[in-house]
Amino acid sequence: MNFNFQVITQEEAEHNAYTWHYDGEYAFYDMEADQEDLEEFIDSKTRGDSIFSVKNGEELVAFFAVEKDDDTTINISLGLRPDLTGQGIGNAFLEASLRFVQTKHHPEKITLSVATFNQRAIKAYRNVGFKDRETFMQETNGSTYEFLRMEYFAEKI
Repeated sequence: MNFNFQVITQEEAEHNAYTWHYDGEYAFYDMEADQEDLEEFIDSKTRGDSIFSVKNGEELVAFFAVEKDDDTTINISLGLRPDLTGQGIGNAFLEASLRFVQTKHHPEKITLSVATFNQRAIKAYRNVGFKDRETFMQETNGSTYEFLRMEYFAEKI
């Protein structure tokens, strides 16, 4: 699969937010599960140019968000289209995402946070070089959940 990143359009943001629904416990990641996250994702002013659609050709396969923490650290969020999860493309998507953010921003460190129940994602993050740093509790989706903060020390590109 060839991953191409471009700033997400309003149409793509709305399509993702309202039609991507994950199965079982992964429904936690549905955009509609948290009203605040949903509003930020679909509001073009709030979103700015920090969220990218990821396509394979013309097919929308994922989204990727970048937030600059400081001059040396970029925090990322990402989501693979629900019907593509569990098919073995996660590592390739992660590697392409890391190359993209390193080329565009040249950070020393890339961080992310993931719900601790999501062992499938945690395994993929570890496979590409992310290291566990700390767990913390966060209010989201109407309750409080445990998250794992992970970090990746970027290669110079």
